[in-house]
Amino acid sequence: MIDTPVITREDIDTQHGPHAWTPEQLLARLQELEIDTDTIDHDPMWTVEDSRRLRVDLSEDGHCKSLFLRNKKGQMWLVVMLEDQRLDIKALGQALDQRLSFAKPDRLMAYLGVIPGSVTPFGVVHDTDQAVQVVLQKRMMDCAVLHYHPLRNYRTTSISSVDLLAFLRAEAHEPMILDF
Repeated sequence: MIDTPVITREDIDTQHGPHAWTPEQLLARLQELEIDTDTIDHDPMWTVEDSRRLRVDLSEDGHCKSLFLRNKKGQMWLVVMLEDQRLDIKALGQALDQRLSFAKPDRLMAYLGVIPGSVTPFGVVHDTDQAVQVVLQKRMMDCAVLHYHPLRNYRTTSISSVDLLAFLRAEAHEPMILDF
């Protein structure tokens, strides 16, 4: 049983606002880019623990988490990594020559068009000004298949690491790939 509040898919969709892309729009964009994906529906997942409890029909590798960070000057960073890894935010900040902290939910919505629990590299479709710097974990990119929410946390989309890069580049977000 998930220990988070019961929130319906409709509640989640409403929280994303009227201008946010839907999962269907995202999947259509991926298809337009000729990127193959598989998407499954499931109960909303708010945490990595929820994901582990609900995991079905997905390969064991490539389960990821996405963290939305900012520096003191307001530069936004999307850090995407394997879910079983702990982020040393101070060490990453030193590697990037930045002082990083977690961004507030209102910034997450403003830049990536998602709510907490739905953070995903697919959110760059909302960042048309390319204000968010994407950082991908090298170890994660070594996985053949990666799993992310397609803008809502009640679905999971599987995509190859090569296709993830193609998507990010098509959305004008050249990621940094770091070993952290």
